[in-house]
Amino acid sequence: MKIRVGLIGLGDAWESRHRSALLGMADRFEVRAVCCDVARRAEQVAREFGAVPTDGFRSLASRRDLDAILMFSSGWFGPLPILAACDAGKAVYCASGIDVDMAGAQEIRRRVEQAGIAFMFEFPRRHAPATLRLKELIATRLGPARLLFCHVRMPSATAPAPRNGHCVPDVTRGLLDLVDWCRYVVGAEPSSVFGVRHRVDATSDRSDYQMMSLDFSPPDAAGSGAVAQISCGRYMPSNWPEAITFRPPAALQVACEKGIAFIDLPTGLVWFDEAGRHMESLENERPVGDQLLRQFYRSITSLLRKTGDIEDVYRDLRIVAGATQSFEQGVRVDLNSLDPA
Repeated sequence: MKIRVGLIGLGDAWESRHRSALLGMADRFEVRAVCCDVARRAEQVAREFGAVPTDGFRSLASRRDLDAILMFSSGWFGPLPILAACDAGKAVYCASGIDVDMAGAQEIRRRVEQAGIAFMFEFPRRHAPATLRLKELIATRLGPARLLFCHVRMPSATAPAPRNGHCVPDVTRGLLDLVDWCRYVVGAEPSSVFGVRHRVDATSDRSDYQMMSLDFSPPDAAGSGAVAQISCGRYMPSNWPEAITFRPPAALQVACEKGIAFIDLPTGLVWFDEAGRHMESLENERPVGDQLLRQFYRSITSLLRKTGDIEDVYRDLRIVAGATQSFEQGVRVDLNSLDPA
């Protein structure tokens, strides 16, 4: 059975991940229409896949010959294609960060549930070969995670203009992915968060660095669970490429009960235990794009509708919102005390 899909946006990962995955899974996905803010690019991709270019995401979502939309970039339209897909009853694969606040995430969650469609959010860090192998090692050799250190360093950029009334600050979008990654590796939900921010200047709410400390301890046993230190910064000018790439830290460092591991996505994994150093060779694992699209295919063709990803996005947003509250109040915030979902 082939799933007929329309593409909305062609993001940064199109050439490195999505294009090859769709070409390799032509027996499962048939691209029928392409919508992109660069018309010439849409025409090129449509020609390659034997599809037709479409002027707008609403006309694409309303096409009767489509079963699902693959949103590879939100472009200027933010979460609107998701809502259009809900109106048209189309399944959604979202590979783009959604620029929404808490209210926007609640609205998307409500509309997805109301429409009864399958919804899958792309979490590439979760499904990277190095992450999946780390989860195996935690279960078999390294034991539970105790400390996690996660940092992303990006070139500085001007803050984006609000989109459709909902805008996530520049650095915060990077934090959402890291929060989700740490939640997945630990396999539990944090009970509290402490946040730190560095503002660009005293008159602006923009920040070029944010850090948060997540405590995964049970509410009545603070300090007994895993702790994750997560940071994301845009403090290096984009015209300093050599400085940006100079001695980058490991994407994720995890100290476990019986050892320690270092991850560099997507396939770099080095870990240590009493026996010494171990280097994993993961280059031959199935590419992340293939794994994710296979999951999406199963979610559409099976009887079990996949919607849990929107819940994960909402939880990530609540944690980042708690870190912002912590920064503003100067105290650690109990995540269970925030407004319920």
